Amino acid sequence: MRQMRFLLAICLCVVLGNVGLGESRPNIIVLFCDDLGWADLGANGVRDDVNTPHLDALAKQGARFTAGYITAPQCSPSRAGLLTGRYQQRFGFDTIPDCPLPLDQITLADRLKAAGYATGMVGKWHLDPNRVSFNWAEQHPELARIQKNGGARSVSVSEEARLKYSPEARGFDSFFNGEMNRYWVNYDFEGRPVERQWVEDERFRVDVQTQAALAFLKQQTVERPFFLYLPYFAPHTPLGATEEFLARFPGEMPERRRYALAMMAGVDDGVGRIQQILAERELKNTLIIFLSDNGAPLKLTKIDSPVNSDAGGWDGSLNEPHVGEKGMLSEGGIRVPFVMSWPGEIPSQVYSQPVISLDIAATAVAAAGIPDDTLMDGVNLLPYLKGEKLEQPHEYLYWRFWNQTAIRDQTWKLLRWGSRSFLFRIDEDRIEQDDVSADHPDVVARLEAELEKWCEELTPAGIPEGTGNGQEIDWYRFYFGLSVPARSP
Repeated sequence: MRQMRFLLAICLCVVLGNVGLGESRPNIIVLFCDDLGWADLGANGVRDDVNTPHLDALAKQGARFTAGYITAPQCSPSRAGLLTGRYQQRFGFDTIPDCPLPLDQITLADRLKAAGYATGMVGKWHLDPNRVSFNWAEQHPELARIQKNGGARSVSVSEEARLKYSPEARGFDSFFNGEMNRYWVNYDFEGRPVERQWVEDERFRVDVQTQAALAFLKQQTVERPFFLYLPYFAPHTPLGATEEFLARFPGEMPERRRYALAMMAGVDDGVGRIQQILAERELKNTLIIFLSDNGAPLKLTKIDSPVNSDAGGWDGSLNEPHVGEKGMLSEGGIRVPFVMSWPGEIPSQVYSQPVISLDIAATAVAAAGIPDDTLMDGVNLLPYLKGEKLEQPHEYLYWRFWNQTAIRDQTWKLLRWGSRSFLFRIDEDRIEQDDVSADHPDVVARLEAELEKWCEELTPAGIPEGTGNGQEIDWYRFYFGLSVPARSP
């Protein structure tokens, strides 16, 4: 892996030898929320209880995508797709147990660092080995061991393994890596370098992550471009917020809803503070991208259980008007708030063509002047957003997760669960309300053929044909009126 990164750096240096640093190439910031539903960006115009003025201004200033997708309805695989610019299923990363991100995959941070960028990461990583990484542990007994406690199993990961797969080993010079109140860092809140260490901080986690991001930005100058990856751990459970943010949302509502709105207000305030420091330091040449890692987990009926319990419950966020939730390949699980802003380069617009998180790496690489890489599946969106290309960026978008697969083009979406196929006119208002597969067998056949062809390129290859795990059965019974999948005649 080190040899591959060295060769990447040499190639980039040759190509970029005559390209100056600083103002000629943009700074790049990727803001990544966790379990945020479509309805909870004010600019999407769904709910009037949302308060995200800074993000709304960002959306108005640049491009707001109305058909923006993530590559998986679950956090770790969607992060793998985002950072590599590749469908993560190509390298065997379908679900959380497939962690860690393989070392032979080049990240966006690797590419930008080799091109001369300062690179920083703050917040939730979730691409290192975890307690359910059984396949990886069996292949790396020198780095992990599988523990058994009665009938339960879990993976115990060594410190060497944690560091080997951490942000510092994946292209990030500066890191403030953590989710709740404990962070692995190599700089302090003043931006000063420190020896790698754990830092405990009991404050509201969104505020901590914003402060760490600001500390990184305070060290940046116009002489060298930077890349900041800021995956906020919000509004994911366990829910938490300060009274200041909670007080902004008075009145009758589910308490979990109040906390989700408060957490997103904290993120929005952070975005405002980031924009302020960019202006103060004259770092205006900055491409900012905002999106979520998947849709909100509604747990079917959005039970308003006490916020200090049921840590895996509804996070208070909403996917309206889309069908389904986190874990599903229906729109509620994969269509997410998605904004891209670059003042002076991306005109203000609402962009309706289908795009996907893979496009972020491809767009960032192009903006940085780095040559195209055919291994990446994403598309540079800049020519489309500038009106230089009028066709749609993708002929097809694809998904595979658990026992579900899906494919969409500009007009249609085919959703498969086990052996059952649904067809929807995805460009119309009644999104995934009417299954029209019986009326358009030719469209079903075309999309199934394309989906099967794509799935044969993956690791492991093929379309899953199982009847679904317990969660999937509950979802498809609740949202689509099915209990056992069976192909329609």
